[in-house]
Amino acid sequence: MSLDITTISDVDDPRLAPYRDIKERDLVGREHHFIAEGKVVLSVLLRSKRFEAQSLLVAAAKLLGLMPVLDATKPTCPIYCVPQKIMDDIAGFNVHRGILGIGERVSTPTLDEFLAGLPEKALVPVLCGISNHDNMGSIFRNAAAFAADGIIIDKTCCDPLYRKAIRVSVGAALKVPYTQGEDIKTILAALEKANFRIYSLSPAASNYLKDAEVAKRTALVFGTEGEGLPNFVLKDTETLRIPIAYDFDSLNVATATGLALEHFADFDKLN
Repeated sequence: MSLDITTISDVDDPRLAPYRDIKERDLVGREHHFIAEGKVVLSVLLRSKRFEAQSLLVAAAKLLGLMPVLDATKPTCPIYCVPQKIMDDIAGFNVHRGILGIGERVSTPTLDEFLAGLPEKALVPVLCGISNHDNMGSIFRNAAAFAADGIIIDKTCCDPLYRKAIRVSVGAALKVPYTQGEDIKTILAALEKANFRIYSLSPAASNYLKDAEVAKRTALVFGTEGEGLPNFVLKDTETLRIPIAYDFDSLNVATATGLALEHFADFDKLN
């Protein structure tokens, strides 16, 4: 099967419209699509069973280096090859990686559907109020690295398919299953009903992470930096702390998820 590669030299070509003014469109949303940026992320998208590439935009100087990925995945979508200057003019900034793709979103499972699809033994991070896209991407990367079975994201969190979140996750946002949209009270109630042992991470906790028991089904709740988790969450769950220097406030939430997931990880799933 041959690849559908087209060279375009006109900055106003309508086929390039989905890639125009990327940063501005990131702010208002892309309806049912998202941007994949860079060779590694694009490779994940092209191999994904959950998402589909609608088109690719590749700087001419980067096409040869991308060919092994294209030959291996054989995408059927259009591949537009343009000079670097046209890519930068279209995007509105210097796309130094020279590789972009438009992916199509799929509907996320409901909370009940997500929980029903988990294995009997499961590890799931739960995110409450995470609004920073760098942190969101890093949390997905940690979840993938420590073989978490999925992520539950409350309705106050940012979009894990935002371009920067996907890029920071190194494509893990396109790999790790997740559900998003419910409030944290509903999430906790559903987890309890599904027989999860629920831990919340907080610098104010009296129990240490290193002493926490690993349960058959474990949920780890993380809140935003600064405000942390709501008091009712800390009251209704077992709380854990990660020891840090006495004169320092707290860890970055992405760092905390990595440490916590490593403690609870099923090492049979790891190298």
